[in-house]
Amino acid sequence: MTRDDVTQLVHDAKRKSGKSWKDIAAAINPSVSPICITAALLGQMTLEKAEAEKAATLLGLPADAALLLAEIPYRGSIPSMPPTDPLIYRFYELVMVYGTTFKELIQEEFGDGIMSAIDFDMTMERQPDPKGDRVKLNMSGKFLSYKRY
Repeated sequence: MTRDDVTQLVHDAKRKSGKSWKDIAAAINPSVSPICITAALLGQMTLEKAEAEKAATLLGLPADAALLLAEIPYRGSIPSMPPTDPLIYRFYELVMVYGTTFKELIQEEFGDGIMSAIDFDMTMERQPDPKGDRVKLNMSGKFLSYKRY
């Protein structure tokens, strides 16, 4: 069994259960962000051993799936670049249009470095709007200065 096989089993189990990602994440570990748990279930993060076992039981996955859910993943699962899925493409588009602006403003404020995607938090919420509900993402990554050597 591969990690991709487990991801497919997770998708199948979620579909059959009728549960939301938030519900599944809360059942696995309510003290961890649903974004982090969902990313782990989709192969981009790692679950702790107990979380992986709970996920496998909750979703009716084979026992060896828990081992893969707790294994360090090979990250970066977008199958093609640029991405073809319209929702994912919009994030790519944000970086294409605003990437140089993000870079300039962050480095003007913090100096020469990057925003970490490892020491990182993200929240997502729905904002009602009369013109159409909006998606609000809040991303917070630790600033890492480039080291001189």
